[in-house]
Amino acid sequence: MSPDAASGTVSVTTWWLEQTSPADAPPVAGPAPGDDDGTVRTVRAEVPSPEFSRFLYTAVGGDIHWTDRLGWNYGRWRTFLDRPGVETWVAYDRGTPAGYVELDPDAEGGVEISYFGLLPAFRGRGIGGPLLSFGTARAWDLAERWPGRAPTRRVWVHTCSKDGPFALENYRRRGFRGYRTTVEDEPLLATPGPWPGAGNGM
Repeated sequence: MSPDAASGTVSVTTWWLEQTSPADAPPVAGPAPGDDDGTVRTVRAEVPSPEFSRFLYTAVGGDIHWTDRLGWNYGRWRTFLDRPGVETWVAYDRGTPAGYVELDPDAEGGVEISYFGLLPAFRGRGIGGPLLSFGTARAWDLAERWPGRAPTRRVWVHTCSKDGPFALENYRRRGFRGYRTTVEDEPLLATPGPWPGAGNGM
């Protein structure tokens, strides 16, 4: 990410990546996300909750410039979460939310990992890689939980240079292959944080 203070913009590179077969994902070594010591569990948030989903979105993305949903009102969150097939899988460390994976399917058998990440306090602890592998597997078997939905034929995601420094490599290590890259100038915005001032450690 290269800021241009004079123009008030920042150059952002975005990478689109995909898997086209469950076999694209490498075998998962070891237990599910963080379960080697029994402290981390990953469960699906089955009751649609705009409040909870917005908490996850702002808590994970507040320091890495997730801003596209900050303007969503309650109704828009509810409409999105009520769509059949949309799933939110949350990793908990001893009962505290540590991160999440959000899955957004389309009618043609594609499933987007629309959001994935960890709260800042839980990064660097070996949770992210296994959580992404777990979430990708849930994208591939999503139709098993939604009767009448076509089997998944493609799982895709996009990440950008505003995300964490290890995001792109994390996807590649999980078997995602790039199929498109773009570079665009975007408005230079302050890091919002999960609440006003939180991005500044206040």
